[in-house]
Amino acid sequence: MENILSLEQPILVMIVLCLILLLLILVRIKIHINRKPKEKYEVGASMTIGNREIQEDNYNFIESDNGFLAVLADGMGKKFGGKISSQIAVNTFIELFEQFNAFDNPNYFFQKAFNLANKEILKVLDDDRCGACVASILIRNDMLFYSLVGNIKIAVFRNGDLIPISIGHTINMLAEDKYKTGKLTRQSAISLLEEKRLYNYVGQDGFKNIEFFDEPISLKYKDVVALISDGVYEFLSWKEIEREIANRINIQKTAFNIIEKINISEKDNKDNASIMLIQVN
Repeated sequence: MENILSLEQPILVMIVLCLILLLLILVRIKIHINRKPKEKYEVGASMTIGNREIQEDNYNFIESDNGFLAVLADGMGKKFGGKISSQIAVNTFIELFEQFNAFDNPNYFFQKAFNLANKEILKVLDDDRCGACVASILIRNDMLFYSLVGNIKIAVFRNGDLIPISIGHTINMLAEDKYKTGKLTRQSAISLLEEKRLYNYVGQDGFKNIEFFDEPISLKYKDVVALISDGVYEFLSWKEIEREIANRINIQKTAFNIIEKINISEKDNKDNASIMLIQVN
């Protein structure tokens, strides 16, 4: 009898140990299942109305299994025309992204979204002096695709430098391009360098030009893609924006700090100002 008990004790101990080990494994599995996965792209966004009566900027972003989309629109026009235009533009991009796989052909997606936004704005607003500048980015597998109409800046922050990757549709940039291609004399180009008036935006019958990426940009860990309205970069220096992003602790706090520098400034003539920051995690 004593021999039987002496044999059973080690077996019981082994069974108890196995049960404890199994319980620990089940607990770890449950924790892993319930843990929210870290988001691939962290977004910080902020805006201010400035000294204007109406906030005409709008933005939104969406992430799906296919990838990530962000869009920023800067409206312009009388009364609520600019606000309506920018909202239509943003909604159009988001809805189209939800309906189609934009990454099958990013160029086609951008072209379809811009043309549809232009059409919808013209349908709702009969004044062609209302419209919006729009910038949009797509990211998939850390590859950045972008397009824009108007003067919103798209830039990538890397290794301490905020590098512009877009050109925009202002008279001075058009003059520079025409000069480089030999279609404008040096003297004529110089005379237009200070002319920052828009010549292209969504919400006009003559709309046709869209600035596309030449090649997708490969993003790296902790890169930040920035979409910046003219209300920000014409009020703050590029160095000020760059410095705030370099000092970031939290990407949302960084976006807020940039806009807050405009809010607390005693300078006059503050426009609507908006910024979106997308950080690669």
